[in-house]
Amino acid sequence: MEQYGLENIRNVVLLSHSGAGKTSLAEAILSTAGVISRLGKVDAGTTTSDYDPDEIKRKISINLTLLPLKWQEIKINLVDTPGYSDFAGEVRAAVRVGEGAIIVVSATAGVKVGTEQVWAYSEEAGLSRLIFINKMDRENANFYRTVSELQEKFGSKCLPLGLPIGAHNDFQGVVDLLTMKAYIGSPAKETEIPSSLSEQVSSFREKLVEAIAEIDDALLDKYLGGEELSLEELTTGLRQAIISGGVVPILAGSALQNVGISSLLDAINSYLPSPKEREIVTAGDSAAPEIKPSRKASLAALVFKTSADPYVGKLTYFRVYSGVITSNSHVLNATRGETERIGQLFALRGKTQEPVSQIGAGDIGAVAKLGLTGTGDTLTSQTEPVKIAPATFPQPIFSMAVHPKTKADLDKLGPALSRLAEEDSTLQVHREADTHETVLSGLGDTQLEVAAEKILRKFGVGVNLKIPKVPYKETITMPTKAEYKHKKQTGGHGQYGHVLLELEPLPRGSGLEFVEKIKGGTIPKNYIPAVEKGVNEAAKEGALAGSPVVDIKVTVYDGSFHPVDSSEICFKIAGAQALKKGLAAGHPILLEPVVNIRVMAPGDFTGDIIGDLNTKRAHVLGMNPEDGNNVIEARVPLAEVLRYAIDLKSITQGRGSYTTEFSHYEEVPAQITQKLIAQRQAEKG
Repeated sequence: MEQYGLENIRNVVLLSHSGAGKTSLAEAILSTAGVISRLGKVDAGTTTSDYDPDEIKRKISINLTLLPLKWQEIKINLVDTPGYSDFAGEVRAAVRVGEGAIIVVSATAGVKVGTEQVWAYSEEAGLSRLIFINKMDRENANFYRTVSELQEKFGSKCLPLGLPIGAHNDFQGVVDLLTMKAYIGSPAKETEIPSSLSEQVSSFREKLVEAIAEIDDALLDKYLGGEELSLEELTTGLRQAIISGGVVPILAGSALQNVGISSLLDAINSYLPSPKEREIVTAGDSAAPEIKPSRKASLAALVFKTSADPYVGKLTYFRVYSGVITSNSHVLNATRGETERIGQLFALRGKTQEPVSQIGAGDIGAVAKLGLTGTGDTLTSQTEPVKIAPATFPQPIFSMAVHPKTKADLDKLGPALSRLAEEDSTLQVHREADTHETVLSGLGDTQLEVAAEKILRKFGVGVNLKIPKVPYKETITMPTKAEYKHKKQTGGHGQYGHVLLELEPLPRGSGLEFVEKIKGGTIPKNYIPAVEKGVNEAAKEGALAGSPVVDIKVTVYDGSFHPVDSSEICFKIAGAQALKKGLAAGHPILLEPVVNIRVMAPGDFTGDIIGDLNTKRAHVLGMNPEDGNNVIEARVPLAEVLRYAIDLKSITQGRGSYTTEFSHYEEVPAQITQKLIAQRQAEKG
């Protein structure tokens, strides 16, 4: 494999709303660069980047894919990403390792929610951007309408660098506003600019030249003095403007017709920054001084993705920021403070893996079968360790309970879920102690459905996903006393244990308290722990809906024993049965978890969100503007928001987001309690 200098590498992320045609654009780019001989189709499942069986089945991208190619002596590491919001973790990982981004917008659909989201991600990461208006060959394609939408949403710095020649069936090619040349067909042929476009060309060129001149004082003086700026000055000025974020150029084309693609590749080479031009962001606790991107410096590489490959085992994707990593070497994992052995390195393109001997600064590669390294870790030299700031991932908001289909699946479920969570940083797995369920949390229902299919395909574990049970609790509302005598005569030794308990309600959050107030040895000291054990076991299942009992004080104050027939087990049984009687007599109630919820969405949706929360028994606490959105704060029972991710997506057309955290337990309204008790009896029946 050829080794490239830092200035000859471009790490570019393809970003868009789902359905704008990123994957088809990636195919067209690979075809134009001569990497593939025929264009694959998303519908046929033949594209280079969507090779995963789940992607082929659903016809959407689910994983980020590396697609390296060479265009005029420059190596472009193109990273195709999913457009669907459930897979935002993959997008965040890709954005972290790029210097530039191509934001793809459909000429028919225009700017969508996903466009706004990926724009925000690239803004946050400080990526230099190009916008590519795709699908110019489609019915209703409108370049100028899309441009004005882009300028309305993202500002006047979004300026056409190219104009389309025709649209829909009449779409033939593009005009480059800097070189003032037209290119038609596929492969592109240079031609004269059609006279019908001359007015638009001169108007848009004027705006572009003005924006470029404003970046540099010397150019501005020349421009204002009425002098013509040379092509070289314009090109250099535009590159500066794009890297500083002062201009975001808009290009047009059609991925399916492979038109306008070579202009896009030229723009990537000419205008997007190389790894040399970006600072390396180290982690806050990194002891090393500032590091500069250089092949000669000591090694610093960031792991940005891990995948469980059924054939190769674990595959670790990394981006080298400085130094060189070589096959069959030893490096330090600075995040974990341990040495890791590096085996064979690979250059990846879609699913193909080409073995390479080394990967240098600015480049991206992969290695198989690493023992301890995970996503977000830094691989570095043992002499000069450094930590690179990892990608930040969105927190999971949607949960499902995972039930194994068979006994054999149960045994393999734990390891399969932990491998899955290692592969996707937005997935989390935990065991809910009160409901005895394993809960898988992620960003949305589609992501969890894909995860369930992946568990079966990769690890052979069949699972069903169900809405998680709510961890209800039970308590009593009035003090009560209860007595139980356990007495059995079965020939030989009998059984005898006799206990009197007093039950009192405690304030919320107090848990279960056990107190012993035996006077005169009516129950010998050595049997008291057995009584407590019986009480604790019986408290795991309350009298109403079988939920754990909390917030009560249980006092054992009297009882009796038999010198021969009494034993620990007898007193354990007596303690448990006395508690059950006491709970039934103490006017028991059900308690439900209540969460604090923060909903972030544009102001237009505030009324609908509050209206919906009111139907969910929520108590709205307040509302504040924040970063251009409204933030609504409320308290709401957990049972009402188990599927809130789906509800909010439909209310806000995908523009809303939210976070929840546990607040407290409070009493369940009577009519809901009746339903839950009936449900519990039906389950038992």
